[in-house]
This record gives sequence, structure tokens and C-alpha cells, in this order.
Amino acid sequence: MIIILSPSKTLGNIEVNHKVRTTQPDFLDQSEMVVNRLRKLKVDDLKDLMSISQDLARLNYERYLKWQIPFNEQNSYPALLTFKGDVYEGIDVKDFTKEDMEFAQQSLRILSGLYGVLRPLDLMQPYRLEMGSKIDIKKSKNLYEFWQDKLTSYFDNLLEADSEKTLVNLASNEYSKAINLKKLKGNVVTPTFKEQKGNELKTIAIYAKRARGLMTRFAIKNQLDKVEHLKTFTEEGYVFSPEQTKGNTWVFVR
Repeated sequence: MIIILSPSKTLGNIEVNHKVRTTQPDFLDQSEMVVNRLRKLKVDDLKDLMSISQDLARLNYERYLKWQIPFNEQNSYPALLTFKGDVYEGIDVKDFTKEDMEFAQQSLRILSGLYGVLRPLDLMQPYRLEMGSKIDIKKSKNLYEFWQDKLTSYFDNLLEADSEKTLVNLASNEYSKAINLKKLKGNVVTPTFKEQKGNELKTIAIYAKRARGLMTRFAIKNQLDKVEHLKTFTEEGYVFSPEQTKGNTWVFVR
């Protein structure tokens, strides 16, 4: 099975106690096209495009000016050791062994507005660009249009080689829409996480994000290769609910 995640706006350098073998992103040529488009924008344009502060707009303006190929370990950092935030706190990569990293490299993919898709050990340079950003790239009206055919084909190829032929969608709606999930030649399972509040079940964003990370960690640490095994996930009190589950939307409740 292949797990997909959203990236995080929060970035940093996370240290692990072993050397990792880094790789190059698959779509760097396309990323360069996106960067070249962003370089045409002024600081105020970036502020409006991303709905961010003047300081953040200035930071990202400078990031895009500095962005350059080739990527190496002096100017770039592995994706899974760069993204922070709620999902990635749940993954808690700091104690990952070499074996964990190798398994993650095979089974985990991180979607990205700039890079399209990243493997955990793909090098990346810092950026901010949400998939929902309304910017035209070449003949594409937005990032969804720019990336969708490329990403759908990419995941079709991954699933063809996967024994389960199953994509586990732990990404947000904003990012999973960048793949045409209905056209994929494989199975798509979407775990969701709900909290029991009185007589109601509610999805609370901050808890759901962390739970996506916890489930990703669970799959990697246990080297799960069967999607059914995800139903045994019980981290931090979540339990699979067959009663609430409908089709391939699996519901976990606590």
C-alpha cells in the first residue's frame, strides 16, 4: 500500500542519529517552471496570493530567488526531516531507524504545490505554496490543472507495482484533489478520525491532523504491507468503527 500526506507550512531541520541516503524529487523540471512563475511576483503579490504577513511574503520571495538546481546536501534537506506541524508531530521521525526510513521511502509520498510529490528522503529547498493557490503556470489555470495529470499517472505507476494496489489517503482534501482518485487503477482507502462529543461524533481538525501522522507512524514502525492491518490502529485511544465506516471511508473513533 502507498500512503499519501499533505505537506506542512511549518519547516525546520530535524536531526536523526544516522546518515540517510537522500534522493532527488521526480518533478524538478516542473518545479523550476513553478518557481520561475513565482519569481515574477512582487512581495505584495505573494502576500495577497498566500494570504500571509508582509514578513512571511518577504521570506518566501527571498526563498524563491535563492532556489536553484542542482539540489545537494549543502543547499537542501530531506522532506521528512523538514516538514513540521501537527501531522509530522504525530509521525515523530526523530527515533526512526534506517529500516524505518527505507520502509517510509517505499511506502510514503508527500504531496506538494511546488514539488508535486516528494518521497521522504527527497531533497527539498524551503518554500511555501499551498496547492489551492490561485496562480497560473504556463497553460494551466491553477496548480491543480498543472499537477493533476502528472500525479495521477505517477500514482498509477506506483500502484501497478504495489502488491495491494491500494492508496491510503491521509492527505487533506486540498491536496488529495491534486490526484484524480476516481481514475486511479487501484483501490483508494480514506481513513477519517472522529471524536465522541456527547451523543455526536465530530471531526476536529487539529486532532485529525495528528491522527493522520500517528497512523502513518504506525504503518511505518510496523512495516505494514496489508491495508486491512490499519484497522488495528489504536494509538491515543482511537478505535476502528465498522458501524460508522461506509465503503472505503474508514472511520476511527475515540
